[in-house]
Amino acid sequence: MNDGINSGLRKILCSAFLLFTFYFLLVTSGVYAERIKDIAMFSGARENELIGYGLVAGLKGTGDSDGTYYYQPVANMLSRMGININPADVKGKTKNIAAVIVTAKLPTMLKPGSKIDVEVSSIGDCKSLQGGTLFTTPLRGLDNNVYAVAQGPVSIGGFLAGGGGTQIIKNHPNTGTVPNGAIVEREVPVLLNGKNKLEILLNVPDFTTSTRVADKINERLGGIFAKPDGPSAVSLIVPDSFAGKVVELIATVERINVAADTLARVVVNERTGTVVIGENVTISPVALAQGALTIEIKTDYQTSQPPPHAPGGARTVVTPEPQVTAGEKKVSLSRVKGASIGELVKALNALGVTPRDLVAILQAIKAAGSLNADLVIM
Repeated sequence: MNDGINSGLRKILCSAFLLFTFYFLLVTSGVYAERIKDIAMFSGARENELIGYGLVAGLKGTGDSDGTYYYQPVANMLSRMGININPADVKGKTKNIAAVIVTAKLPTMLKPGSKIDVEVSSIGDCKSLQGGTLFTTPLRGLDNNVYAVAQGPVSIGGFLAGGGGTQIIKNHPNTGTVPNGAIVEREVPVLLNGKNKLEILLNVPDFTTSTRVADKINERLGGIFAKPDGPSAVSLIVPDSFAGKVVELIATVERINVAADTLARVVVNERTGTVVIGENVTISPVALAQGALTIEIKTDYQTSQPPPHAPGGARTVVTPEPQVTAGEKKVSLSRVKGASIGELVKALNALGVTPRDLVAILQAIKAAGSLNADLVIM
């Protein structure tokens, strides 16, 4: 008996401790400090887009059907290998090949020989890239120079099974990735150590955040070296102590914590009924009423049987009797005072709204001028 009581007491104390810890985290997390490297980037140290045209072979009859996109490249490739073939003979002869667009992101200052991931996307009527292998594909930048070469087995993260009307498809079998599938052939050089001024670009432009970033950098470096140049950029003069050591300066600045400010915003996805409400969203005093009108149409069928020994022409008759009923949910007008996000959600939940009802309510509150936030409809 005592063991049962002690076990129950331990569970209660454990639950109370977890609730207290959760409440403490909520109370103490009013200001969120993030590293500068998570909310901004240094100008010049960015990724570069690469693109190429390639072929995926080894497909089990799920490739392009007419060969319009691949018959000439296949003939050219075989010709380079010493096999001469008429391109017209390749067209429409196989469904084991698919033409694809290959894309990748090349980071700045990545040395030749390094490997990067590539994305593969079908451009024909290919059904699935499952089991395919990407042929050697040059990847070019906007300057038309080759910066990487891709090749390797394609991973689609899904499958296509069955045929006709009994197919089972998981995820998107027409796209895939080749992990570490491209070898860098050319570096995108950026001479950082020779710079005397840097520019920090914020991921989300905001005047308050850019000012805080400059203040924190000056506090860390012990001088006035950074200043905000607007909502999206902060300029930074390289101190004499970091002359020739700009990489160390960047690493030092990236680790500085800054409380990033955010806009009050409500994002609504009407297709899925998803609503995401930001932390700083508030509403002015407003009265809400939420209800639903339900109309139900039902048809009952009555059967009329002929009496015994009826004439030969008498037969059973089915008579439809339609019924229409209408009902409206009884609700009261609720007054919601100026509220924080927690009180807003609590008030709307008290009305018993569903996510899709919440979409309509938020749109109505915004139209009434009581929603103190941007309403973004996706």
